[in-house]
Amino acid sequence: MEIISISLDGETLKELNEIQSSLGFTSRSKMLRSTIDYLLTEYRILDTIKGEREVIFVVTYKEPEKDHVSDILHEFKDAITMTIHQHRRALGVDILNVDADAGTIRRLFSALKRSKCVRSINFSLVGAGSAPSTL
Repeated sequence: MEIISISLDGETLKELNEIQSSLGFTSRSKMLRSTIDYLLTEYRILDTIKGEREVIFVVTYKEPEKDHVSDILHEFKDAITMTIHQHRRALGVDILNVDADAGTIRRLFSALKRSKCVRSINFSLVGAGSAPSTL
């Protein structure tokens, strides 16, 4: 097994330690390997879809950053057929129904995943051969 190093700010490390304890992982390494495995599975699911597909995305983000998320979503306005928005405390939640070709779906997912203000993005493929994913 290879060893890698990452840098985290103090707040993130504190939260990571709390999650580790809460989930009962015996080490940060085991928890991070599990998270990486999940990310790889998520990527493989999106990488294998073909043609026109319907996907439901659930996106959570820091409410003060809603304009940034809106800018991303605006780039994909032709693919998004429905949006439900809710905000609670300092967190915004968008549920998106996306009907588009597989490449557009992957680009939207990637744009949201890379955004520093997006806390989480979950998706479910709608229809035959669907595979749910959450992270």
